[in-house]
Amino acid sequence: MQRVTRAEVRVEGRVSGEIGHGLVILLGVARGDGEAEAVRLAGKIARLRVFGNDAGRFDLSVLDAGGWALVVSQFTLIADTERGNRPSFGDAAPPEAAEPLYECFCAALRAEGVRVETGVFGARMELELVNDGPVTIALDT
Repeated sequence: MQRVTRAEVRVEGRVSGEIGHGLVILLGVARGDGEAEAVRLAGKIARLRVFGNDAGRFDLSVLDAGGWALVVSQFTLIADTERGNRPSFGDAAPPEAAEPLYECFCAALRAEGVRVETGVFGARMELELVNDGPVTIALDT
């Protein structure tokens, strides 16, 4: 997840989702992940205090800061690079399992009150963002 001042995702040259200040969430779904993990992660992200208060201290969540979230599916986050020079994606959930969990995560984030834009699951996408800080935080269920 990255805190951004703006971001957009394009598929075949057309904007699929765009936000102003908020969070870009690159979501990788692993084999064995389930709805409970997706909902828990959405709740954690909605409440995680990564935006600055008047003193600049991390004290505000995306909700408190009035920010948006741009959620982009990215199975390459599940890459195993332990052996050889070519990443293995064997631990990534297959698309038929990953897509419903991606949708579940987005729905859970919306249910928390976060305004959500998305990429297109399984598509080749171009992501453009301006990282604010920079602030980048890796979260695991």
